[in-house]
Amino acid sequence: MMRRHLSFTCEGALLAGTLDTSAAAGPTGVLFVSGGNEIRSGAFGGMAQLSARLAREEGVPCLRFDRRGVGQSEGDNEGFRSSAADIAAAIAAFRHDAPHLKRVIGFGVCDAASALALHGAALGLDGLVLVNPWTRDEADGRAPAVPPKALWRRYAARLASGREWKRLLTGGVDLRGVARDVQGAALTPGQTRLAREMQMSLGKFAGPVTILLAEGDRTAQLFEAAWKRKDARVRRHASAGHAFDGDEARDWLVARLVEAVG
Repeated sequence: MMRRHLSFTCEGALLAGTLDTSAAAGPTGVLFVSGGNEIRSGAFGGMAQLSARLAREEGVPCLRFDRRGVGQSEGDNEGFRSSAADIAAAIAAFRHDAPHLKRVIGFGVCDAASALALHGAALGLDGLVLVNPWTRDEADGRAPAVPPKALWRRYAARLASGREWKRLLTGGVDLRGVARDVQGAALTPGQTRLAREMQMSLGKFAGPVTILLAEGDRTAQLFEAAWKRKDARVRRHASAGHAFDGDEARDWLVARLVEAVG
């Protein structure tokens, strides 16, 4: 197994990455996207170990990277919702430094899985493996308790006022907030806006998607409550580890990744 550190740019910021590969590297690589503010090695080096194992034992090239504002990368950290450009830059760097690749699979845990679900359709990835996806964000605290038609009537009545038109034209109305209110009114009980956005985005993704859930993990349990649909792409394991910690759970995760690589 060979490990090489590299750097690449994203909108003027220099990002740091680590490529794990081997002499027997296959044509499909796995792009690791870090969740939260976690650096590319993962908690206690877990992602670095997983990447090395895939490269060494399975011949799967793996690229891990720090998004802007995290770890060794420059720029501002604007969170997982704003990470599409970072992921796109990492895909380009991966293909440049491993030119034999024919396919790239996106892999992420928690809000990294959410980022891949939201942006994967536009990024040119060939498949997704989403682990315990995060399904709540700041917008989910704003869901109204009134039906959509009532919301539209309320906003239409406001716009009958000259003062409200003045607020609208001068930027005094939060149009994004209005859109979130109307959108949120149609949510089913327990569902979240983020979960629905992910469902809609995944509906546009052309490649295979695998969703892996640790049944004892709280984030996975919240996902189950928010997803509100039967989904044949979901695979479950009786683990409480958020990143499938422990030998047996990690072996299961590796097997699912190898399946995704094909």
